[in-house]
Amino acid sequence: MSKLYAGLAVAVVVGLVGGSALWVMSNKASDPFAQCRAGAVGGGEIGGPFTLVDGDGRTVTDKDVLTKPSLVYFGYTFCPDVCPFDNARNAEAIDLLVDRGYDVQPVFISIDPERDTPEVVKDFAANLHPRMIGLTGSAEQVKAASLAYKTYFKKQEAEDEFYLVDHSTFTYLMLPGSGFAEFYKREATPEQMADSVACFVDAAKAAGQN
Repeated sequence: MSKLYAGLAVAVVVGLVGGSALWVMSNKASDPFAQCRAGAVGGGEIGGPFTLVDGDGRTVTDKDVLTKPSLVYFGYTFCPDVCPFDNARNAEAIDLLVDRGYDVQPVFISIDPERDTPEVVKDFAANLHPRMIGLTGSAEQVKAASLAYKTYFKKQEAEDEFYLVDHSTFTYLMLPGSGFAEFYKREATPEQMADSVACFVDAAKAAGQN
């Protein structure tokens, strides 16, 4: 009887693996970005409508901001090391893309609206790259944007204004014709990001999505 159960278990596993393989292959066949993805078949409910405030104090939505391929990062300007490093890396990737003839913009969304006023995010963005768009907003607006992008942040307890904020550190590639395309971890180099973004932009144009 144990051999029968073992045989059934193997059959179930084989069926699941085979089914998963067929699902992946069928999705890749219909995915115009399959050749660009670093890992599993992409997509997912990442990104969506947001309403925030730009560096000039104007209320803007995702439709106002994401009008071209964009690298979107959630962080805060008082971040001691991670955010400046990540955004400088993103800016370098943008320069590499510009040199290749690609029109891509970096976007910085603050998750610290208490300290990151429109003026503060404007200066932060301008110091990193002339194309970078800095955004902030009310606590409710920032939370809604963070939820849309499935990011995480939590303010640490502090007795003064010099608090830190724990947060996720992914950079998201958003395409105007199709939305979320890919995410990049902190380990990604500017060159790797530029190659990947270029692949997605080319594939979007070929598919008529951009």
